[in-house]
Amino acid sequence: MNENYIQGLRQIIGHQPLILVFAGGILRNTDGPILLQQRSDSQLWGFPGGMLQYGESTRHAVIREIQEETGLLTKVTRLLGTTSDFIAHYPNGDVAQTVGIIFEMQLVSGQLNADNDETSSLRWFSLKDHPQLFNNQAKMIWKHLQQSDIPFYD
Repeated sequence: MNENYIQGLRQIIGHQPLILVFAGGILRNTDGPILLQQRSDSQLWGFPGGMLQYGESTRHAVIREIQEETGLLTKVTRLLGTTSDFIAHYPNGDVAQTVGIIFEMQLVSGQLNADNDETSSLRWFSLKDHPQLFNNQAKMIWKHLQQSDIPFYD
């Protein structure tokens, strides 16, 4: 199976609710600010990451997604927390409960590159202030980071 797994399911079940698992990464630069991605779909900001492909581990998914969305090769240093109490309603009518597995990441190599279909911009933000985040899940993660409430889970 491949990255079209969810599309294949959607062809069978339409817009019925699904449970989807996402892996996200928190990457800090040497001064402490956190890398955020401005999403090309909404122009709002979030943490780099994305949906697992069938048969893929969360560790592999977050490394792959960060590289695709930022151009950076990273490695997982620790699990920060999980989120699961969110229902997403997508513009196309799809509904899903989104489960997020959030990791702390370390830069291995590469340079920031926002030249991809999912990213409009990439910027480092201090925990003291951030742009408009794209959903309540990202807002909750940011709050846990601000309060050093690690590990977190709902």
